[in-house]
Amino acid sequence: MSEQRINGAIDRIERALIRIEVQTARARGSGDLTASHEKLKARVSASLSQLDGLIESLEG
Repeated sequence: MSEQRINGAIDRIERALIRIEVQTARARGSGDLTASHEKLKARVSASLSQLDGLIESLEG
């Protein structure tokens, strides 16, 4: 393989690694978002349960 072809292959590999790193960083970020979303859902669910209890006590 000529030096030029080797350098071209190395450049393509480096660009591919950069794309992989970018996608990995994005995936980590969405993982944080998913965790935040789950926490929010749990808090909303607890609040709705409290409201249901309050409404039941007012109606009963």
